[in-house]
Amino acid sequence: MPKIIIAILLGTLLGGVLPEWCSRIFITFNGLFSQLLGFVVPLIIVGLVTPAIAEIGQGAKKMLIATTLLAYSTTLVAGSLSYFTGVLTFPSLIDSQLAVDSAAQAVKIAPYFSIDIPPLMGVMTALITSFVFGLGIAYLQGDVLRRGADELREVVTMLIRGVIIPLLPLYIFGIFLDITAAGEVMRVLEVFVKIIGVIFVLHIVWLLLLYGFAGTMTKRNPLKMLATMMPAYFTALGTQSSAATIPVTLEQTRKMGVSDGVSGFVIPLCATIHLSGSMLKIVACALALMIMQGIEYDFGLFFGFICMLGITMVAAPGVPGGAIMAALGVLSSMLGFTPDDQALMISLYVAMDSFGTACNVTGDGALAVIIDNAKIAADTRKSVISELKID
Repeated sequence: MPKIIIAILLGTLLGGVLPEWCSRIFITFNGLFSQLLGFVVPLIIVGLVTPAIAEIGQGAKKMLIATTLLAYSTTLVAGSLSYFTGVLTFPSLIDSQLAVDSAAQAVKIAPYFSIDIPPLMGVMTALITSFVFGLGIAYLQGDVLRRGADELREVVTMLIRGVIIPLLPLYIFGIFLDITAAGEVMRVLEVFVKIIGVIFVLHIVWLLLLYGFAGTMTKRNPLKMLATMMPAYFTALGTQSSAATIPVTLEQTRKMGVSDGVSGFVIPLCATIHLSGSMLKIVACALALMIMQGIEYDFGLFFGFICMLGITMVAAPGVPGGAIMAALGVLSSMLGFTPDDQALMISLYVAMDSFGTACNVTGDGALAVIIDNAKIAADTRKSVISELKID
């Protein structure tokens, strides 16, 4: 995150200062990197989503199915809440008359040269391929394809960590350099600050709603439960990783009274599949950028995007900026985002990455409470039925 922020600041400060020949160097790099990003996105989808779906598909027992459905449902609700909040607030915060046409279309400086790097397959083809092979591997329980999928994930992860992530600050620097030269930077930064403020409030409201629902089901004080989970929240702020926060999340979830068996199963699983905080950010940022560019949108378009994003984000944990990296393909295929639009999305997302992770982690505790309550109710019903049969 610090590198991204520094890149934005430097691009803003130097945009009107650097000579044109120097700016063209960075614009040339941006053109090459955007081509590389377009080539890599289908590989990211196949490499990350395939093994993730295969792993979730293993041992599909009742608790796994219930937890997966609950996590996916809450993620869809979070996305819908983010969309309607954005529809109500963003038009008044973003002046469409002063909106940038697009970061990609605001280019005023020509690159020295460009190279076309076509992807191996389209984004939707990559998604369908991931689903087919992921579900197939889970069903067949074979070893060869599973090892191949795991190794492909390692290759893609190394590519993200070793190439994409290190070069992103330079790419974002070039974008803001170009926006500054076009005279649009203050408008973009002003919108960024407003969006981040709205999303931060959304995270708080979402956690209150989630724990309010859990409290209603269990007849417990939601604010007290939420206060119990605060150590996990602040740990996630520091680690920026759901996986690294699992030990603290487990401990605090058990302090809320969730059984060891349920918490030990639900918390690690939800660290992989429950990403409502990330969904809130991505949907809000995407909607804001579309409003800035004057692109038409409606709930039908965004709900399809939310449904697909909820599936592709299961590939997110363990990869730097995993959620937004997994979202790039869906942003491109369903919302028509260009590589430069995607870079702005990454900038917005990374600027508040810690808060999204903290929201995900804290929400895991509420889901564990709900699953534990459902399990207790089911066990009670079984006990009553057994006693009736004996009688």
